[in-house]
Amino acid sequence: MGMGTRKLVGTVVMLVFIGFYALFAMAVAEGRIRDASTAVQTIVYIVLGLIWVVPMLPLIRWMNKPDKA
Repeated sequence: MGMGTRKLVGTVVMLVFIGFYALFAMAVAEGRIRDASTAVQTIVYIVLGLIWVVPMLPLIRWMNKPDKA
């Protein structure tokens, strides 16, 4: 599979994942921490805003892998 195809597939997968993750993060934020203190809410929002990167790292590495010569 060429790099261009990998980037297309990876981009589509990433957009779908982020869409579902955003819905999950909103549900967690509204349902679980609504009555928490401001400090706890801030920490949870920061973590939820950054944690999506962890499962995407292998996909990003795969997308940027150079073509075999």
